[in-house]
Amino acid sequence: MIVTYKVKGSNPLLATTKIKSSRCKMQVLDLRNVHRNFWSLWSGAEAGACSPWAMNETQSVEDFPGTGGKRPLKVLVDLCLKETALDEFHTCLLLWVKQRQGLLRLCCRKLDISSLPICVIDEVLRMVELDCIQEVRMDRNCDLLKLASFAPFLGRMSNLRKLLLHHVFEIPRISPEEMKEIIVKIASHFAKLHHLQELYVESAVFLEVHVHVLLRCLKTPFETLSIHNGWLYESDMSHLFQCLSISQLKHLDLRGICLIHVSPESLRVLVESVAVTLQTLDLQDCWMTNPQLNAILPALSHCSQLRAFSFYGNYFSMAALKDLLRHTANLANLSLEMYPAPLESYDPDGDFQWGTFVQLRAELMVILRVFRQPKLIWFSSYPCVRCTKWQSCHWEGTSCYCSLPV
Repeated sequence: MIVTYKVKGSNPLLATTKIKSSRCKMQVLDLRNVHRNFWSLWSGAEAGACSPWAMNETQSVEDFPGTGGKRPLKVLVDLCLKETALDEFHTCLLLWVKQRQGLLRLCCRKLDISSLPICVIDEVLRMVELDCIQEVRMDRNCDLLKLASFAPFLGRMSNLRKLLLHHVFEIPRISPEEMKEIIVKIASHFAKLHHLQELYVESAVFLEVHVHVLLRCLKTPFETLSIHNGWLYESDMSHLFQCLSISQLKHLDLRGICLIHVSPESLRVLVESVAVTLQTLDLQDCWMTNPQLNAILPALSHCSQLRAFSFYGNYFSMAALKDLLRHTANLANLSLEMYPAPLESYDPDGDFQWGTFVQLRAELMVILRVFRQPKLIWFSSYPCVRCTKWQSCHWEGTSCYCSLPV
């Protein structure tokens, strides 16, 4: 009989648990979601819990019946390396694995990396079975060189499903040619991710004008592409819809991406290329205008699987919004719709007129109900310059916070 032991919370029972039956063979030890003081509780001492003496005394291989030195024990753990140095939990874990080399298999499903030096990350990843990793997040305090040093490990994560790159900074005083060369090298390792399904990139300035280099190397279609906060240019967009990797997208999220340098035609082709499979579309705060919206409307009307979209924070007139509503008439699966307030809701000085907004919204709702019955729909203005809150309404209107009585 194969036994999986799952440690929950701060459970210290592992050191004392005895499985007497010779038929029971523990093959998996699950250390995911354990308390940070787990090693101290296991060793029975708050001080010196990570010392080789303490660990050798309490955690010998004999504590795991059935291994017999023949079949390594599989240890499941989620690694969160977010400090400037390894914390006690990770230090103890890695020391334990190091001392029992060949007797333990360290399998990490989720890997979260932030501030650790790349030399420490290198040491940690050499102890991990990289083909077990399914989700990687690199967050903050990471520059392009750190990502380039990490990329060879990434390329060996053959079962990676989800990759998140947040706030990856440029390298100071580097030429555009050198930057492109580094990105091409990174992309060569990305090309080995044959099972990638979700890619999230946020505030990665280095990808501007280079995003297609990264996506073009991914040959296997994935389901989610999310790029937040930055710029896309015509050169990016003209290559983007040619990438095989986005041909079966279910979720396209370009929130906070400025599209003022992207032609309406390129946007149209992009939406056309994913229309058959697309389920969610987020184009919030993209600085889109009437010509860009009008260009994508025919393609949008063919997104028969579309369940939700957001156009918050864009610059559309009342006439353009009416056309948008008409082109959603056949989208029977829509359950969430988010629209910007029409430009006519603002006076010549740019101040938001709540009364006008409510009237225009009511007119748009009448038009929409002619075609179909919406499920959940929101209209919203730009953030108020005084209270920074959105002025929005669903079925019942609510004004912005700064206009409410104290």
